[in-house]
Amino acid sequence: MTKQLENNVFKTALLFEGGSMRAAYTCAVAAYMIEQGLFFDSVYGVSAGSSNTVNYVSRDANRTVGSFTEFVHLPNIGDWGTFLQHKGLFNAHYIYEQAGLPDGPLPFDIDTFNANPAKVAIASFERDTGRDLFFRKDELRTTPELMLRVRASSTVPLIMPPPKVNGKYCYDGGFAVGGGLPLERIQADGFEKVFVVRTRKRGFRKPDGGNEWARAFFWRRPLMRDAMLTRNARYNAACDLLDEWERDGKAYVFYSDDLTLEGFERDYDELWRNFESGYAQIRREWSRLEDFLAKAEA
Repeated sequence: MTKQLENNVFKTALLFEGGSMRAAYTCAVAAYMIEQGLFFDSVYGVSAGSSNTVNYVSRDANRTVGSFTEFVHLPNIGDWGTFLQHKGLFNAHYIYEQAGLPDGPLPFDIDTFNANPAKVAIASFERDTGRDLFFRKDELRTTPELMLRVRASSTVPLIMPPPKVNGKYCYDGGFAVGGGLPLERIQADGFEKVFVVRTRKRGFRKPDGGNEWARAFFWRRPLMRDAMLTRNARYNAACDLLDEWERDGKAYVFYSDDLTLEGFERDYDELWRNFESGYAQIRREWSRLEDFLAKAEA
């Protein structure tokens, strides 16, 4: 029986942004915090950031890193063959729902996850109702429950088929509130301070428009279509709000300064180079983060 764990950051929320394989850079932040014993009591994750979230809460630094580096060497992670079989360019069922099982190549430590009293929120979007979903700990008690919801949070239209959660088809948390930066939800949960781990560089904004193909692909799913068509504008507005919070001392933001990855990168050496860059950056920023948290937690 895993003993009950303790956390040491309570007044500040932690948010991991998504970004597909760009999270090879930011998984270094999660791993370094585990190594240094910095444990937030409330953790939010969106899309690929949901993998960082659950790995961080399970306090497994090796899996945190392996999920965005070593995983590309696993069999069955997907290719154009699985795409044509309607399993996705990334074989999401295997990656999320099989690889993390006890006998899988990346077993997930569900016992430590459950023993950690940290509150968890994993963002997703319900296709046919247009509801923003935030899966909490009471829905994440078993590895299958947890990994199904991490998969839902990470499901990119066209690239992966949507899974059903509680009988409803779900897509990427990037289509929920904030377009992938759910600052309003974090504030509604009672937090005035936040540490945001971003997979973008400072100043990044999405171009106007975008996702126009959704008009045809989701013509029978108007709520999903509209969420996709408005995503960029909502994301940019959230970026502006985050800039404001940062200026006001309400947010510490880790920007991925030296990131060179595209979202669907599979080159092992390039993933590791970006992990090492992310690790070096969080080490450089560590004292500034500690100063921010000391003031926030006082």
